[in-house]
Amino acid sequence: ACNNPEIFIPDSDVIAWATRHGVLEGAYLTQVMQWMQNDGFVQDSFVYNDGPYYSVNWTNDSILQSAISQGPVKIGVAANQIETAWRTTSGHTGWFGTGFHSDANEDHCVTLCGYGTLSWLAQQLHVTVPGGIDGSKAGYAMFTWNSIGIIDGPSLLAVTHEAWLRQPTTVTITKSISGNWIGHYSWGCSNNYSQFNITFNANGTFASGSSQGKWSQQDGTLLLSWNNGPAIYGGLVNGNFGAGAMSTFDGSANGCWYLSKQGTVGLSKATVEAADHKQTHNAEGNKV
Repeated sequence: ACNNPEIFIPDSDVIAWATRHGVLEGAYLTQVMQWMQNDGFVQDSFVYNDGPYYSVNWTNDSILQSAISQGPVKIGVAANQIETAWRTTSGHTGWFGTGFHSDANEDHCVTLCGYGTLSWLAQQLHVTVPGGIDGSKAGYAMFTWNSIGIIDGPSLLAVTHEAWLRQPTTVTITKSISGNWIGHYSWGCSNNYSQFNITFNANGTFASGSSQGKWSQQDGTLLLSWNNGPAIYGGLVNGNFGAGAMSTFDGSANGCWYLSKQGTVGLSKATVEAADHKQTHNAEGNKV
């Protein structure tokens, strides 16, 4: 929701993603952020991945505020006292978390999305500072459970156990390449090409027969790697065609490849029925 324009992924999609990764009822933050870099949420014509993540020293206000100025900071917290504060507004935005005691039971993930004095934060959320709370004290805006609340500095320290900044927060990938394609490759870039069928899935994975791998695409540049081989493919895709180079990156083999989407009109019969010439390596980069 911190994107512009805002991106809202349906609950059902998030639950399905967490179930598929075995983290519906508990997870380590770094593990999820690693998965999200290459297997994010799919919506409409896009895949929304996470950017790389960096540890943030949340005990230093200057460092934490600098991080928040660059993007939302994900933190791991003990949730009981936060939930109590959240319930004071029946879960509506504008709750206050103050006077927390130290709690080591980390069991929840929230986002810090702003900072300032408690009075200034209250103004941004169109609420008033409750009686007995010093509005001149520093605090943070915290997003959780479909609401934004305000927590003071000491309370944040009492319940927080880790903090992470993603840069960029979200990496948007166009999933236009999704579908069935025909690949052709030639180790040594000769005129003899071998052929393989490949299906690009919208979640950043692909399958070719019994082989699988991962792909990413940004600004027309396609990168793909195989799970069971050292070959890395890189090149450009424009519409229903793509071409580039591949390498095993160990010095043993380099080559050329091109792709065409299955059913593309205008391909010559010779291209569609290209002979499977003998190669020194298979498509995955393994010696044959």
